[in-house]
Amino acid sequence: MPTLTQLSYIVALQRTGHFGRAAAECGVSQPTLSGQIQKAEHELGVALFDRQSKPIAPTTPGRAIISRALEVLAAHERLLAATGELDTPTGPFTLAVIPTLAPYVLPYFLQTFCQRCPQVELRVVERPTDIVVEQIGAQRVDGAILATPLGEPTLQRRVLFYDPFYVYAHPDSPLLTGSEVQLEDIDRGDLWLLEDGHCVRNQVVHLCGPHVRTILSAVRFDGGSFETLRALIDAAGGFTLVPETYARTLPKSVRTQQIRAFAGHTPTREVSLIAHRAQWKTSILTAIEAAVRDCAPRSLPRDPGEGEILPVRTD
Repeated sequence: MPTLTQLSYIVALQRTGHFGRAAAECGVSQPTLSGQIQKAEHELGVALFDRQSKPIAPTTPGRAIISRALEVLAAHERLLAATGELDTPTGPFTLAVIPTLAPYVLPYFLQTFCQRCPQVELRVVERPTDIVVEQIGAQRVDGAILATPLGEPTLQRRVLFYDPFYVYAHPDSPLLTGSEVQLEDIDRGDLWLLEDGHCVRNQVVHLCGPHVRTILSAVRFDGGSFETLRALIDAAGGFTLVPETYARTLPKSVRTQQIRAFAGHTPTREVSLIAHRAQWKTSILTAIEAAVRDCAPRSLPRDPGEGEILPVRTD
């Protein structure tokens, strides 16, 4: 039967889709990795990979075996952790972060994580939620920080913090006349949204309902970032919803003048570290979780309180 080393080579090739990159990830030569995978295929009596495809992809029986290989590797890591042999997280790890969190959350913890775990070769990528879920399923991403819950039974999640939403409006907006905003006072026609593919868009639509742009009636616009929406609102009017992670990056004068909290239960997004349930790099996941929770600002609550957790998907 294949050894644990061979299983790790097989999983690396599945994740990278390339012999050279898989070998580099495992710290061995390409011939060594290729030879060991061929040996495992001979022992199993089945071709695990279609070597003609680009990127290299598992065969149908290969997918089933790789799924079991992940379970074996995860069980092995748990065994080592129980015996104290995994005190120091080590090895490569690819972490995906959604674009509406990456520029605000990564600075919280990256330096601390690297200081705590110098032997982890961390690769960070920005991806939208649906791509992240797909790549975790294909073992091309080890873990991700994004908004949850997702309703995906194959994923595990570790809640990191909760991210309240606020109204950001043009200085002349009637929404800013009071200290708080009532949801029923919102004019949906003045609402600016991020483009499709951002989970924040779905969360805002769930809260505010469908909208029709009226400020620039000849323009249909879907923004790609909060900064873009803010610039357009300041120039043309209207409002949008922004999370605390973004709002806290704004100058205090802007927050005082142009941001308002909601009256009643605050709409909130849940931010979690997710991974495949068969993910075997659990010590690195635990280290990332600890770094984020230790370093994230106290203004981001660690429990939901009475806030309304907005769904990530509205379909």
